[in-house]
Amino acid sequence: MASSSSLPAFTVRRGEPVLVAPAAPTPREVKALSDLDDAEGMRFYSSGIHLYRNNPAMAGKDPAKVIREALARALVPYYPIAGRLREEEGKKLVVDCNAHGVMFAEADADLTADDFGDVQSPPFPCFEQFILESTTIAGVEPVIDRPLFYAQVTRLKCGGFIFGQRFCHCIGDALGHMQFEKAVCEIACGADAPSLAPSWGRPDMFMARQPPRPSFPHLEYREPAGGADRMLSTPASDMARVPFFFGPREIAGLRQRAPPDMRCSRFELVAACIWRSRTAALGYAPDEEVRLSFIVNARGRPEIPLPKGYYRNAMAYSVAATTAGELCGGDLGYALELVKKAKSAVTYEYLQSVADLMVLTGRPLFALSRTYIISDISHAGFKEIDFGWGQAVYGGPAKGGEGPLLGVTNYFSRAKNSKGEEGTVVPICLPKDAMDKFQLEVQGLTVV
Repeated sequence: MASSSSLPAFTVRRGEPVLVAPAAPTPREVKALSDLDDAEGMRFYSSGIHLYRNNPAMAGKDPAKVIREALARALVPYYPIAGRLREEEGKKLVVDCNAHGVMFAEADADLTADDFGDVQSPPFPCFEQFILESTTIAGVEPVIDRPLFYAQVTRLKCGGFIFGQRFCHCIGDALGHMQFEKAVCEIACGADAPSLAPSWGRPDMFMARQPPRPSFPHLEYREPAGGADRMLSTPASDMARVPFFFGPREIAGLRQRAPPDMRCSRFELVAACIWRSRTAALGYAPDEEVRLSFIVNARGRPEIPLPKGYYRNAMAYSVAATTAGELCGGDLGYALELVKKAKSAVTYEYLQSVADLMVLTGRPLFALSRTYIISDISHAGFKEIDFGWGQAVYGGPAKGGEGPLLGVTNYFSRAKNSKGEEGTVVPICLPKDAMDKFQLEVQGLTVV
């Protein structure tokens, strides 16, 4: 896997960014976001990168031109993405569907697809060069009155290219984001329209009840009890980042340590293992509260009424919480039980409760102290984004939890090891003096 330091010296020559508007007239209206969409924790841009090799069958075609034209056509059915966010009373966000367009740039780089090696997990090497940033204010990138989607196509000297994009999380989650990108792909490959028509959903979808009445504790928005968290104070220069692969052997080892009558998914096994190992490695006091927070997708659940083609946020954070002493002193089954309980808590009632809490408490940011936040993107379909050049060599997040979230947030993604075995890869970031301890803890839980 290539790192930023192992890449050869290169230059990216980026053209002037331009706005790409819908290719046909679209409705001029204002659409309200849900009380899940406009939470403080959603007011950022998620960034992704797709790396493609040269495809001789596409000789003579410019990927920047193909994608730009397909993007304009896809913005016709997805016209809210071409609009701008506006904040109203009570920090409520709405989308002004004004067809102002999304930001697009094309570039060229003195690199080949092979220079990046076998990229399996974020951060993508030198990702800053391949995504189009907007202006920041005091280190924060605002989302109000800004384009909701940024795209950059960087042609490589081998004939391949990089598609880098940033999508405002207020408009949609990872699955909704991929739904939009797949629509662009289908049009780029010759379709007249997306095979799945987008749906904004009902105006009252995931809105707070009247009166708001949160019915769950929602620890994700309350700071845990205990002392300071070293993860939030350790400088980036003192952190180590190592990808950990959980393949068939590692999963078999974890299953041996789970209670025999407990049915566990791969995600639950890996999440419990990493949470327990990370807590032990960081050396928290036994009485300090530690948490695992993860995103639970609400799609596909019969009790949650989502229309087909819904691309906005349909997810919530759920939290497993205990003390460091109880977590590290118990067996893996204890951690698994907490993870499974938190995962099953996300029902339609839970989502309504989150919306109620947002309205009552000013849409707070989720708590970070002694909290490990994970997102499983292995089923989001990043590698399925095909503009006609074939499947991406790498498809996934550009970043790996940067800035104040370094080591606090993480992604689970699918990958193959050198033996060709499928597994889950997790790029762990910890203080350097904790990484060896973490590795030993994981080995102890995964050995067969």
